[in-house]
Order: sequence, then structure tokens, then C-alpha cells
Amino acid sequence: MRSADGRRIVVVGAGVGGLTTAALLARSGYQVTVLEAHVYAGGCAGTFYHKGYRFDSGATLAGGFSGGGPHAQVAAALDLQWPVSPVDPAWVVHLPGRTVTQWADAERWRAESEAAFPGSAGFWRAQEQLADVSWDIASRPFPWPPESARDLFTVAAALRPRTLLALPHLLRTVAQLASAHGASTELRTFLDAQLLIAAQTVSRNAHALYGSAALDLPRRGVNHVHGGIGALATTLADWLRANGGEVLYRQTVEKIEVRSGSAVAVHTSQGLRVPCDYLVANLTPWSLRELLGAQAPAALTREVQRRPATWGAFTLYLGLDAQALPAGLADHHQVVVDASQPLGEGNSVFVSLSAAGDARRAPAGMRAATLSTHTAIAPWWQLHNAGGSAYADRKAAYTAQLLAAAERAVPGIGRATRLCLAGTPLTFEFYTGRAQGMVGGFAQTSLFNVRGPHTGLANAWLVGDSVFPGQSTAGVTLGGMRVARAVMTAAGPATRQLPQSKQTAAGLHATSAQ
Repeated sequence: MRSADGRRIVVVGAGVGGLTTAALLARSGYQVTVLEAHVYAGGCAGTFYHKGYRFDSGATLAGGFSGGGPHAQVAAALDLQWPVSPVDPAWVVHLPGRTVTQWADAERWRAESEAAFPGSAGFWRAQEQLADVSWDIASRPFPWPPESARDLFTVAAALRPRTLLALPHLLRTVAQLASAHGASTELRTFLDAQLLIAAQTVSRNAHALYGSAALDLPRRGVNHVHGGIGALATTLADWLRANGGEVLYRQTVEKIEVRSGSAVAVHTSQGLRVPCDYLVANLTPWSLRELLGAQAPAALTREVQRRPATWGAFTLYLGLDAQALPAGLADHHQVVVDASQPLGEGNSVFVSLSAAGDARRAPAGMRAATLSTHTAIAPWWQLHNAGGSAYADRKAAYTAQLLAAAERAVPGIGRATRLCLAGTPLTFEFYTGRAQGMVGGFAQTSLFNVRGPHTGLANAWLVGDSVFPGQSTAGVTLGGMRVARAVMTAAGPATRQLPQSKQTAAGLHATSAQ
């Protein structure tokens, strides 16, 4: 049964993408309820508490807060302030035989990149030019891939003459762009390491336009989030509750009720049945398919059957004695152990330390750290299902491997460790509900093979890192903005109107939906 004004919206999952969608819809006057299985918001961009530490579960850095960036647009629309401060350097990359500092300052980065990779200036100019085009498009409503005639119109309206600069690169990869500018083997290794984090694939596969924008993250500015990355989601959840929305925790969704091809209600483990006129699922396609069961659209079932699994992550959460760490240390590092071997599986490791001045992250005199590496999910599940000690043995081996890699960036980190927790894809599935522990979204290999928010249901949309542009809090925020506009278009104007000044702030979303 529909509500009196047909505006009840349920959002499944309190990740950054879902909460962004929820907050923008609440700002525009809709009745919004967010259901979250965990006791806190954030999902894979959350921060959990353990023995006095606040550990970032997955993501540790955030971009998109500078002028025109996704987080900046949301802050303007909602009239909120993010608990962030800029980080420079963004991170330090430790390659075999050399160290490269990713400076946010443009002049320092140009000097650094030329010193590390002589003769690479032509590549970096081309990369920055393409990145500028990509970010310029992303600063306006750009529903890609288009899923309706309205989307096509919106995409066309977002294009500018400078967009033509991207046309020669529509079918190129970052590796082809690099080769055209005589990139060295060392530069290719550096690019591969960055892109594996930001695009879930390496340069020979990463699309040139997406990859150029991903490589531009340090130049665009990365930020330390005070209290941990999860404070972004907490900020959104707090805003939503203060402005008429609901965020209900410990409400694991067990079933989505469907009638005549539309979602009509959501059932939770606590016995709640929450009716909805529109549904937003901050889930992967696999998780949505599971909740729909026999009512899943045939196209969604075919999709999850044919799609290969995405990456998982192996993570270490460390409590460190701050006095045992080197002085003047950057907070974020990436380590490539052996450039001749494939990346991931402990051969490429990202190390993030809590800021020394952030007392909320660790007990006095201590610092929290998150170490992570890409890993294939299947071997972990196979060893777990087989029983015996093989799963625990692999976990111990990966722990030692990540600590050894981290020593290259943070000498003495092993001696400084007072607490060590390890997470595998099984851990991520248990705590985040991600099917099989897949994280990070889909590899960005082609602009013509990316996923939009469609679900096959008439009144339901996906949001999160499965929806283009996917990875990062900035990426899922762009997806959340798109889905909010789609819901507004489908639902029509809300009956609860905002004061005129607030309507103007929300206009960047509402006007594009009309």
C-alpha cells in the first residue's frame, strides 16, 4: 500500500553512497528511512572501535572536497561541514630502489616526478589534461551510463567544447597513453600500483580517461578525516536524523518484498516490515539478488551469474607505540615489494597511520594503523571450507608478509606493534555484508562497459561502488547524487516544501531532475 503522497523511500545500507542519496532526498522533502545492519555507519568506509582504538576498516583517505568536487557539492546542498583537513604529501610510494612522494602541491610534484622518472613530463601533461576534462564533466550532472532518454539529454548538456579533447582516448588505456610518451618500466610500475588502488586494475587495462582522473587524486587534494574515515558517514547520518530522516541500526535486511515488478516493503532481522514507494540499495548486485530471492529480475540473476568476482582485501589493524616510530613520518605509504611480480597478494601494500594529533583514534601515546593488500577471494573461502589449519596458516603468512612490506616504509613498525588484528574476505563479508567479501567495485577498463544504478525493478536503484564511477568516497557520492536525481524524477515533487533558501541550496539536484 502506497503512502498518502507516495513518497516513502527506504535506503538499505548506511554507506556513504546510500547516506548521500538519503540526505539529498530528505533535503528535498521526501520521507526517508535508512536501514543498517551494523551498529555504526560507513560500511567499507567505516571506522570501528576496539580496545581504545578507532580503526579505518578499508578506505583511509578521501578526496573530492575541493571546489566543485562531489563532497563539496553535497556540503553546499546540505549546508554541512565535513570534519576534514588537507594532507600533503598525499602519500609516499616506495618502489624497489626509489621513493616517490605524491605531493599535492603542483610545483613540488612536477619536480618530484621528473626526478623520479626523467623524461616523463609529456605523459604527466597529457594525464593532467585528460583528468581536467574528466573532473570538469563530473562537476555537473552526468548520468553515465545513460539509461533513459532523459539521461541522454543530461549527458549531452554536460558536454563542452573542451570535452572534444577526450575523444581520441575513448578506447585507449593508460598504458597506451604512457607508451605514446615513452614511459619507462619504472613509471609503468608506479602507474600500476596507483591504478590498482584507484581503478581496481593496472595500466594495461585501465581506461585512459578514468585512469587519468584516478591518478590525479593527489593533485586534486586528499584529506585526513578527523576521528577516522567513518566520520564522513556519521556526519551524513547525523544530518539526516536532525532533518527528519530515520537511520535505524542493527536492522539486517533479510528480504525485499516485490509485487508486480516493484519493491513494496523491506523485512529486517528484528521483525520490522518497512513499506516503501521507492527503494535505494547500497549493495552489490550479488547482495541485492540474494535479498530478492525468487522475485529477482531475470536480468539481475544473469548478471551475477556471469560477472567475475571482484577483488577482496587482506587487512591488518595495528595499535602502535608512537614513541617507537620514526620522527617526521608521512601518514600514508604505498609499498611495492617486487616490481617483476604481479601486484596484490602482499606484493603491494598500502599503509595508513592515524594522524599524530588525532587523539580520538588511539589511546594516549599510541597510533592506529591500517595495512591492506588486494587479494583474490576464492582461495580464502576454499581453505576455510576445507577445514583444518590451512586458513589460519595463510592468515599468519599474510600477516608476516604485510608487516615485512610495511617495514620498508615505516622502519620499526614491527617493534612498535602492541595490537594486531587481521581481516580476510570472510571478515569483510561478516562485518559489512558484502557478498563473499568482495570490496572496491568493478575494474574500470572501459567507459562502455560500466554499470549504472538499474536493478530491473521499476522503483529501485543500486548505489555504492558497483555503480559508475564506483571506487572511493568521492565516486560513490557522485553515484548517490545521480540516484537522488533519478528518485526525484520518478517520484515527482515532494509535498513537504523547504524554505526558499534551502531549496536554492538543493537546486543542483532538483533542477536537473525536472
